[in-house]
Order: sequence, then C-alpha cells, then structure tokens
Amino acid sequence: MVVKSELNVTLINSDFVKPLIKWAGGKRNLLKVYRNLFPKKFNKYCEPFLGSGAVFFFLKPKSAVLIDKNEELINFYEVVRDNPWELMELISTYKVDKEFYYRIREQEPSKLGKVERAVRFLYLNKTAYNGLWRVNSEGKFNVPFGRYKKVKFFERENILKASELLKKVKLICGDFEEVLKYAQKGDFVYLDPPYYPISETANFKSYTSDGFSEEDHMRVYEVFKALDNMECYVMLSNSNTSFIRQLFKEYNITEVPANRFINRKADGRGQIIELVIRNYE
Repeated sequence: MVVKSELNVTLINSDFVKPLIKWAGGKRNLLKVYRNLFPKKFNKYCEPFLGSGAVFFFLKPKSAVLIDKNEELINFYEVVRDNPWELMELISTYKVDKEFYYRIREQEPSKLGKVERAVRFLYLNKTAYNGLWRVNSEGKFNVPFGRYKKVKFFERENILKASELLKKVKLICGDFEEVLKYAQKGDFVYLDPPYYPISETANFKSYTSDGFSEEDHMRVYEVFKALDNMECYVMLSNSNTSFIRQLFKEYNITEVPANRFINRKADGRGQIIELVIRNYE
C-alpha cells in the first residue's frame, strides 16, 4: 500500500542538532542520502529504535514519540531534556583515565540518581572501545576502555538545542511494538532495528541483554505492515540480505551506500550496501 494522502506540513530542516552520542548503526553519515527518501509532508514523527536519534535531530519534528528498550539511553535523553546544565557540570569533572573508567563501569546504574546515571552512560559511551554500547546476558556493560587521551563529551550549544527539541517529545522505554499505540494515519514512522547479520562477525545486537533474533525481525515486518495498513508513512533501514529482501518484497526497496565504522578488524570497515524499505514513493 502506498500512502498518498495530503498531510499537514512538517518541514525538514537541514540545520539539525548533532547526535549527542556514538551508536553502532547510527545514521548521521547517511542523512545526505536519506533526506531524499523521507516523506516531504507528515504529521507526527515516531521512532521505535531511537539509538543516537540522528534522524530525529535532523528532521526536528514539531511533535514526536521516541521509543527504545535501552533504559540507560532513555534516562539519558530525559536528563538532557530536563537537566542539561547539571549533566554538563557533572561530566566536566570526569577524567579520561583507564582506572577511573573501570570504576565508573562497575557502578550499578539503578542505584544512581537520574543525572549521575545519565553522566555514567555518556562517559562510557564516549570513552569505551570503538564507541560500542554492549551488555552481557546479565545486562552489565562490558566494553573495555578505549585508550583515549582526550575526549570531548559535549558541545554546550548542541546539548541545549537538543534539550529544547526533546521538550516536544514523548520518550518511552519499551519494546518497538509500542509504536502501534501512538502512531496514527499520516504520521511518519522510521524503523531502524539492529541489522540482520550479513556474517557471523557483523552482528551488533546486544544493546540490551535480550538481543535481537530472526523472530524479532519478523515482528518488525508485522509492525511495518500494521503501520502501512494504518496509512502511516513507514521507512525501514536494514542489511542487504536475501532474508530482508524476501520479507519485505511487496514494498519499495532502495539500495544505499553506507560506511561501516565499527568492526573488530580495520579491514572489516568500509563501504557496504544497505537497504531502505518504504511503503511510499
């Protein structure tokens, strides 16, 4: 089904807020390509795999529902929204040091206050190896120190712009299917799940302790189809695999070149082809 209804205009603004964190699969470097694939008009914006929020910060929608299963991520954005100055003040006291890193990593986030918990998340995100956020089966962050000598944790004006933008947003910690409770006809929903693996070593799914299975990808398809039936504009990013192509074969599939930045080996990084799947043209 191709959505053709005329909608209230939500302008795409090229003066976007830069993502505040590093994230495996983040879309910051694809925005120049994606801007030609976004719908030109839509009502509310919904993103059920928030991550770095690069698309959200680029579009700067008038209203949005942002969802992610990662509790630390959602808490971080809540603190950016509500307490940006406290966040910046506290993280400015943190050292880029191996011993300090592991001391912060060992903290139990549920026992911290909201601001301190958000600062822990930001600190680990910026100083961990390759900027990777990964947890084990017990939900413990387990990425080693990245051996950085100097790290820029934030840009003040960017944090403050993000804070203002997030005030227009409903933030939800939950499963991606939650989007079905909030999306309505004429909304734009962008789905960016952990990618279906193209190889055994290219599988970055452990953002939460639950992982992301083939069955989860099939659930993504069912959510995509349900949103399509609701006459939402729906766009999905995923890997260029026969499984994904077959699963979404009735929809509009576009190949886009992308750079892979996170890999254990340097020769495993570089340009690859990814898929963008839409229910509109």
